Amino acid sequence: MMARELIISVYLLAFRIVFSFFKLWPLQKKTTFIVSFGQNVLFTVNELEARTDEQIVILKTANCSMPFREKENRRVLCFKAYAILDWFRSVYYLATSRYVFVDNYFGILSVTNFKKPVRCIQLWHAAGAIKKFGLKDLAIQERPQKAYRRFQKVYKRFDHVVVGSDKMATIFKESFGITENEIVRTGIPRTDLFFYHAIIDYCRKGFIRDFPAIKHKKVIFYAPTYRDDMSAALHLDIDQLYKQFSNDYILFIKLHPSLREGFINKHPDFMFNVAKYNTNELLLVTDVLITDYSSIPFEYSILERPMIFYAYDLEEYEQQRGFWEDYETLVPGPIAKTTKEIVEIIQQNSFDTTEVHRFAEKWNCYSKGYSSKNIIDFLYF
Repeated sequence: MMARELIISVYLLAFRIVFSFFKLWPLQKKTTFIVSFGQNVLFTVNELEARTDEQIVILKTANCSMPFREKENRRVLCFKAYAILDWFRSVYYLATSRYVFVDNYFGILSVTNFKKPVRCIQLWHAAGAIKKFGLKDLAIQERPQKAYRRFQKVYKRFDHVVVGSDKMATIFKESFGITENEIVRTGIPRTDLFFYHAIIDYCRKGFIRDFPAIKHKKVIFYAPTYRDDMSAALHLDIDQLYKQFSNDYILFIKLHPSLREGFINKHPDFMFNVAKYNTNELLLVTDVLITDYSSIPFEYSILERPMIFYAYDLEEYEQQRGFWEDYETLVPGPIAKTTKEIVEIIQQNSFDTTEVHRFAEKWNCYSKGYSSKNIIDFLYF
């Protein structure tokens, strides 16, 4: 733990020195995005490019798999310490941009003392939250006080935090230690996808091309939250699902890299690893979602389709991470602890779409198909 903090401290010191040097340059008509997930950034960038002549810079971190392309007025840089030249350019753009968007926690914000006119906007990467994060994350208790103070400095850097609901606004206030003044109720940009029928049709045609079985079968999508022991097992009996549903369904699974090596798919006509596909686009062709503690249900609920919550390790996970609300009360669908229970739920059609509708209205009350437009209107016009 101490070695980790030492490495972080050295890196942040180097970043602070370089950033302070580049701050000597004047601000420019430029917007920079630090990207970890990418979906909210993608929709925001598209809207910004369509309506302004702002120069756009996208800094891709190690976790970003979104394939952003360079354009005439858009630069894409590798924001990683080992990519030295791109790293220096990235720091320069951060120090000279008038708008800085982020979609995750980035420790470098603790030492980026922006000039006064600059505004830093947190897009985040989830429309809602089941498990606690930020200052309320139970794991933070194991970190040294120096780390806790760094977290606080990062969260104080946010001038605006974009939300899709009052529920999420309350969570952000507690997680980031911010006030109502920083909350921006414009809706979540990437949820616009669920309201564009032309895009929905286009995505469906693309999936039918890659998975022809979708023409005559429904899709079950299993999207589990990442766990530290993901390499241990899939925790889902594929053989049992195949036996019960292969005539009417196909199964999509986003296999974590730790599970892909050595994994043998005994049912290639039924189960498909869709790790390379965009999650939101996968949701468009999903008929039954199986998940657990992730934020995916908050967006998927907009489509008002069935969900199963496969919480086989509920008590253990809650003790490790902590939940914002009682899990059984919060989730808008039946809870299963075994694959057998999942089978029974689907066979008996034990779903209540009115419950899903209420859940969607509660968590997406500001996300109505115009969220990207709303955030650009708020900041630039």
